[in-house]
Amino acid sequence: MSETPKRTPKAGHGADTIYWDPVKKSYVGAVSLGYAPNGKRRRPKVYGKTKTEVRQKIRDLKKEMQTGVKAPANYTVADAVNDWLERGLKGRDEKGTIGKNRSMANKHLMPFIGKAKLKELSADDVDDWLDDRAEFLATRSLRDLLAILRRSIAHAQRRDKAARNVALLVTAPEGRPGRPSKALNLEQAKAVLIAARPSRLYAYLVLSLLSGVRTEEARPLTWDHVFLETTGGIPPHVAVWRSVRKHGETKTRKSRRTIALPKQVVEVLEEQMRWQKQERASRGMEWSPTGRVFTTRSGEPLDAANVRRDFKAIVKKAGLKPEWTPRELRHSFVSLLSDHGIPLETIALLVGHSSQATTEAVYRKQLRPVITKGAEAMDDIFADS
Repeated sequence: MSETPKRTPKAGHGADTIYWDPVKKSYVGAVSLGYAPNGKRRRPKVYGKTKTEVRQKIRDLKKEMQTGVKAPANYTVADAVNDWLERGLKGRDEKGTIGKNRSMANKHLMPFIGKAKLKELSADDVDDWLDDRAEFLATRSLRDLLAILRRSIAHAQRRDKAARNVALLVTAPEGRPGRPSKALNLEQAKAVLIAARPSRLYAYLVLSLLSGVRTEEARPLTWDHVFLETTGGIPPHVAVWRSVRKHGETKTRKSRRTIALPKQVVEVLEEQMRWQKQERASRGMEWSPTGRVFTTRSGEPLDAANVRRDFKAIVKKAGLKPEWTPRELRHSFVSLLSDHGIPLETIALLVGHSSQATTEAVYRKQLRPVITKGAEAMDDIFADS
C-alpha cells in the first residue's frame, strides 16, 4: 500500500507552503502575500491534485496580485466570447461581421472549449482544440477562429477579467484545403444574367459583374452616388465611397474610387430607378426612405444572407451548380477584363486595390497576358447580350 503523504512542516512566516490535506484529499498551497492594513497576515490558499498543479496556481495568484487583475473564478471562455461579441464590436454590421463571428463561435468554439474557465485555460488547451477542428475546417477558418479567441481574451483583459492571453502563444494549424474562388467564363456570365432578368437582384448582379464592386459596396450604394448622364465631358459613373463596414468606410483608402459605367449598366440602372419610383409610389408611407439603389420590397437595405440565397437560386436556374457566391462576380469581372486584354494596373484601379501586386496576388488565377486598356471593355464583351 502506498503511504499517505505527510504534511509538509510549516516554513517561516514569509514563505509559501504546500501540504497534503487528508480531509479534502488534495494538496494545499498557503501563499504568503504580506500583511493587510490591519496587521493581519494575508495567506490565501489554493488547492490541487498534485504539487505541480498547486505550484502553478501559486504563481498565477502572485501574478494576479502583481498586475492588480483578479480574474473571476467562474468566468468562462464562452463568457469572454459573448462579452466581446456584445461590447467589443460596437458599430460593426450586426448581420455581417458580428453575425459571421457569432456563427463561427457557436459552431466551432463554444461546444468544445466554451465551458472552460478562462483563468485555467492553457495554450495546450487551445492547441488541442484547433488540432481537433483542423480535420473539418480550412486553414483560413482556423485562423479566423483563433482570432475570435484572441480578441475575446484581449477584451476580457481590458476589463480586468483575465491576467494573460494564452491564445497569443498559439499558431493556427493547417486545415483542410479550402474551396478556391473561381470566375465565371463569358457564356456562364451571360447565362446568369439571363436567369436573373425577372429577379429583384438583376440590377445588383449587372452592376457587380460589369463594374467589379464588392458585395459590401453594392448593398449600401445610394442614388446620390450614381450618375447616369454625361455632364461636362464626364461619362456616367458610380462613386464607390461607402460600404457596410464599420463607420461605412470602404475596405481601404484606395477602395474609394469613381468607376465609369458601361452602357448596359446605365440602361439597367435607369430601369431600376423607374421601377423603384413606381414601387415606392404604390406603397406610399410603407416605403423606407433610405435612398438605397438596391432594397427589399419595403425599401429596407438588402441583407447579405438573402442576397446569397437568391443568387444560388439564380445560378441554379442558369444551369450551373449552386456553389457560386456573389463575391465571385468580382473575380469574374477581373477574369473577363484580363481575357479582353486590359492591363493589370487598370484592373487594379477599377477594383480598388492599393497596388497591382494585390490584384495579382488575389486574382492570379483570373489574370491573363495583357495588351491594351479601357474601362469601356465591358460594352464590347457583353455587346450581344
